[in-house]
Amino acid sequence: MKRLKQTFVFVFVLCCIACNREKHKDGNSSKGNINEISIVISDVLWNGEVGDSLRKKFAAPVDGLTQEEPIFTLNQLHDKSFDGGFKKGRNIIVIDNDAKKGYDFNQNNYCSHQNVFIIKGRSIDDIIAEIDMHSDEIIRKIRETEIDENQQRNIKLGLVNDKPIENQYNISINIPSTYSYAIQNKNFIWLKKDIPSGNNNILLYKVPFKRIEREKTIVTNIIQMRDSIGNEYIHGQEPGTFMATEEAYSPYLFMTSFRDKPAFETRGNWEMKNDFMNGPFLNYAIRDDKHNCYLVIEGFIYSPSSPKRDLVIELESIIKSVKFL
Repeated sequence: MKRLKQTFVFVFVLCCIACNREKHKDGNSSKGNINEISIVISDVLWNGEVGDSLRKKFAAPVDGLTQEEPIFTLNQLHDKSFDGGFKKGRNIIVIDNDAKKGYDFNQNNYCSHQNVFIIKGRSIDDIIAEIDMHSDEIIRKIRETEIDENQQRNIKLGLVNDKPIENQYNISINIPSTYSYAIQNKNFIWLKKDIPSGNNNILLYKVPFKRIEREKTIVTNIIQMRDSIGNEYIHGQEPGTFMATEEAYSPYLFMTSFRDKPAFETRGNWEMKNDFMNGPFLNYAIRDDKHNCYLVIEGFIYSPSSPKRDLVIELESIIKSVKFL
């Protein structure tokens, strides 16, 4: 009887997920904090190997942060939570241990801007195998959704006048009105947002191809480029202090593309030389063949007493709003 009840409940859940694309046409949008996943799973599985596997994949530490923070915040949901958090959650993983091994992805089925991932298997080993197989795909999709969600929230907040950036760099960029111009000259633009524990920052500048590509030591060249910009423009309160790449943590370098342009993505930590300030940074060097240069857009954070994961996503969402004109 208990088994029958569990089956009925799960069928009900799937019906709620898949039932009517029509229901979100009234503007009924998903809810939830940034970087949050709701996981529908029994206590037995959540407290065992399946839960461990989920936490290992989706709550692993974020690369590039000195303080350990999980990629996502995981919230377990029980059957009785369906009517509350479940229907409006933006990112949901359903663990079905009463179906043939498999994986399904449903988007915007119950409300708009929603991802539902269903992982199925009759044994613990089957479920863990599906988690291992599809976790990278799930992470990638959720990150895309969270960046898009941030961008929509930025637009709703109102945007900074980006005409100076457009005139100087031939791009548009959606920066929330909570930011303001700190430095603006013909070679460099710096925008800053004050937060209770510090500030969030966006930098824009250009460098010639050889500044990054010489001798093929890309990461060293990017570090030297960052440090020279910090030495010139970003100083502490005391004489002789300037922002530089922190030597104790090797930056992560990725080759990627940005609006179909080759780019280098660098994540790491900065420090204030001869001072005690530091924090994470996210740097994109985008090859602009039309203007024979790299456009460099960087976000960095100073927030010593608070979590930084969501602040990094905010910066990434701003940078990825860039469009070349």
